[in-house]
Amino acid sequence: MTATYDTRGSVAVITLNNPPVNGLGLATRKGIAEGIERAQNDPAVKAIVITGAGKAFSGGADIREFGSPLASAAPDLLSVIAVVEGSEKPVVAAIHSVVMGGGLELALGCHYRLVTAGTQVALPEVKLGLLPGAGGTQRLPRVLGLETALNMIVSGETAKSEQLAAMPGQKLFDRVVEGDLLDAAVAFAADVADRRPLPKVRDLKVEHADVEGYLQFARNTVGAMSRNFPAPLQCVEAVAAAVNKPFDAGMKVEGEIFGALMLTPESRAQRHVFFAERAASKIPDVPADTPVRNIAKVGVIGAGTMGGGIAMNFLNAGVPVVILETKQEALDRGLATIRKNYEAQVKKGKLAQDKLDQRMGLLGSTLRYDDLKDVDLVIEAVFEDINVKEQVFKALDEVVKPGAILASNTSTLDVDRIAAFTKRPQDVIGMHFFSPANVMKLLEVVRGAKTSKDVLATVMALGKKIRKTCVVSGVCDGFIGNRMIEQYSRQAGFLLDEGASPQQVDRAIEKFGFAMGPFRMGDLAGNDIGWYIRKRRYIEQPDMRYSKSADLLCELGRFGQKTNAGWYDYVPGKRDANPSPVVTEMLDKHRAALGITPRRISDEEIVQRLVYALVNEGAKIVEEGIASKASDIDMVYLTGYGFPLHRGGPMCYADTQGLFNVVTAMKRFAKNPHDDAAFWEPAPLLQRLASEGKTFN
Repeated sequence: MTATYDTRGSVAVITLNNPPVNGLGLATRKGIAEGIERAQNDPAVKAIVITGAGKAFSGGADIREFGSPLASAAPDLLSVIAVVEGSEKPVVAAIHSVVMGGGLELALGCHYRLVTAGTQVALPEVKLGLLPGAGGTQRLPRVLGLETALNMIVSGETAKSEQLAAMPGQKLFDRVVEGDLLDAAVAFAADVADRRPLPKVRDLKVEHADVEGYLQFARNTVGAMSRNFPAPLQCVEAVAAAVNKPFDAGMKVEGEIFGALMLTPESRAQRHVFFAERAASKIPDVPADTPVRNIAKVGVIGAGTMGGGIAMNFLNAGVPVVILETKQEALDRGLATIRKNYEAQVKKGKLAQDKLDQRMGLLGSTLRYDDLKDVDLVIEAVFEDINVKEQVFKALDEVVKPGAILASNTSTLDVDRIAAFTKRPQDVIGMHFFSPANVMKLLEVVRGAKTSKDVLATVMALGKKIRKTCVVSGVCDGFIGNRMIEQYSRQAGFLLDEGASPQQVDRAIEKFGFAMGPFRMGDLAGNDIGWYIRKRRYIEQPDMRYSKSADLLCELGRFGQKTNAGWYDYVPGKRDANPSPVVTEMLDKHRAALGITPRRISDEEIVQRLVYALVNEGAKIVEEGIASKASDIDMVYLTGYGFPLHRGGPMCYADTQGLFNVVTAMKRFAKNPHDDAAFWEPAPLLQRLASEGKTFN
């Protein structure tokens, strides 16, 4: 039973019991409606209490029903709320812990609401590209006022119950309860049992001194901030209907907008991301109850930018860290940078001074490997060279205790080869952080051939603790993200050869929604990093073709922002990327040497070649089992490479374009004499799905 019925004296108690957050699935909705009817038909019952078992009143819709006929099967949530609101006997919502989405809309349909302090309150539907579709946009403004309600609905952010209850004139909560909530709710229900008329939120008016002025201000502000997302602005229009129209007319507006938003590609993308993020933590052959190792102390090898950022993740989570460097000067510099980063947060008001002191108190340092003998996990963040990695892992193997996890932050190198440097390959794993490591959400967890399941489960759980989005990758050159970005970068180079400028390519892909184009990104990361990798490729994969333009750039010493010269020119101390006459001249000479007459290239072609290069390589990665599912690739690109959220990731975007159309475009690109025809041969998985009319997700 996902909704139970009981009586306490003259009060019926309906308890939602659908773990983990009492989602309002079909069985639960039926249970509520049947409970209300049962109470109505029992002369001994004078009032009704609805509450939630476990750790929530209700978190809203049951995500297990998303996209299925069950989600809208009768009775739908609107019907259940109408039954609750229309009850002839008072219905009291006893709210605790979590009340979100449809759960809050259900509570707003009750005649009274009691709440415990610390309850998280939200209407988060905008984060799925939607708006509250069961009266949330119409009822919340009536109990919290126009401004507070609109801010909550447009942002989808959580507020604490006691903060809302303290607002002057609020009618959301009738009482904040200390002590036993159910006892208080039953007593309250018995006390109001005979009061009539029953108060209904729908009968309240939205009060505001300057309704039209505020709504226009909201439209201007929200429109500017939600550029690629239609839902926030539509939330404003639905709330406007709550102010300007009778309740039933406003509900009709809300329903029409909800239905239209459901069909937008942006909402589809956001809903895809919602499920993809949850699916990423599920590993097919690693059961959810796999025992994990205790990680009480972490070692980090290297105090540079990456090592320091990695250390901060654990310090932020309250895990002690010891950093090892080979020279005192480098160690001092790294520790000073960590402190400086925290001090900057204090200065901005994002961190309290006592928190800074607490975190720095958890940080130790050493120049000796012996001082790592008691760590439970050690993460290597040294230079990306297999010989350097070998020295580090052999040293760690000698001193670190049995059962400790040895992790490499390598971005491209063979984790199995690294594991073979030790006598405990089962304890070796890749933990590829993205720079800046204390900011970027993505953690690529690289599973070696001999990595044990409990090591993998431990690192995934630890990633969640340090608030990362973890995606598992198998072992291959570049893993998921960098293997794909290489094809993206190769296409960017070929586009230069054929006549595009760096600024045109960047402008086109940034208009598509990327935070930064490939050439601005190269300048930021350092063009010499890609140069180093290409030199290795020329030896290991001589058949892979590249444009020589990036090598020519590096031969000029133009490594990017750090040299104030890359694909763009930079003024010292500023980040503005200025078109470079030196690069223009270099590209002209390069094309002439190749015998290429520059042609006009459309922005559409630029976007398709860059994005479809990601898609084709991504399809190969899924087929090879490097990624277990296409949605994992989307999560990598959304959280680590700046792919636009409203597109849902490269594989989701390909689905929305139609895989048949993607394959057709790729076959057209293969005919380009200056491109790599072999690469544009559609991956077998992509070809198969396209021919069958299917999608990746």
